[in-house]
Amino acid sequence: MELPLVVGVDGSESSLRAVDWATDEAALRGVPLRLVYASLWERYEGAALAEGVGRPSEQVMADGIVEAAARRAHRRAPEVKVTTDVLPDDAASVLLNEAHTAAALVVGSRGRSGLAELLLGSVSLTVAGRAACPVIVLRGNQDNQARAGTHRRVVLGVGEKEGPHSTEVIRFAFEEAEARKATLDAVRAWRCPAYESTDDPLHAGEPARLHEQRAAEILDSALSKAAAEHPAVALIRRTAEGSARRVLLDASDDADLLVVGVRRHHGLAGLQLGRVAHTLLHHSACPVAVVPQRG
Repeated sequence: MELPLVVGVDGSESSLRAVDWATDEAALRGVPLRLVYASLWERYEGAALAEGVGRPSEQVMADGIVEAAARRAHRRAPEVKVTTDVLPDDAASVLLNEAHTAAALVVGSRGRSGLAELLLGSVSLTVAGRAACPVIVLRGNQDNQARAGTHRRVVLGVGEKEGPHSTEVIRFAFEEAEARKATLDAVRAWRCPAYESTDDPLHAGEPARLHEQRAAEILDSALSKAAAEHPAVALIRRTAEGSARRVLLDASDDADLLVVGVRRHHGLAGLQLGRVAHTLLHHSACPVAVVPQRG
């Protein structure tokens, strides 16, 4: 059985945009779509009370939200199989639990209760920082309209520890590019520390060349296996001088998806994102896919 794409819905414009985007993604991948709404009404009111007074307004609202989202998805892509569920827990807990049986989670940048001044809603940030599966956060297009990819370009940020044995994020990026018939732009940022510079004009630039060469070697090591497995993907290997955060933010301006890996360490509590992923989730100009890697 194929794992579904899971979308958290709450009736907000942001979540409806996530439904649209995920519907298109499910159609591309040929996988089911699962729409979930988190509701605590049953926990607080109790099943017996609910039976005595009829359907509570919160339940009516929850059912209406998921049903409307399902109709929206069906209109957009009738071929996609859609299931819905209203689950008795808070939104972050529901999505983190769903992550164990999902191909990926898709969430909006903020929900119904999000304040306008927040860059990223707390639920989206929590899910991106803790989920067991890839999480795609819808950034960019802040008019809340999901659009088909117009750039045909997926950007992959290649980290220091990416290599032939850390394949999750690389495989995800290649599969996304292949499904979209898009170019995969694999980027490795590099910087030359100031203390390595030299005043000798005969050796000026040598430390920088060494760092750039090292970045190119990291790219080749990380990508060689996946490139051989996905020969149809047009691959660009690119090194860029600067901080990873700045290089990838600049690359997001004309990308359909930005893919980054994050390390998940067993037994550690709290968010496990890293500074680069955290910055991208707040400021990227396009959707960001955060792919967990063990180690």
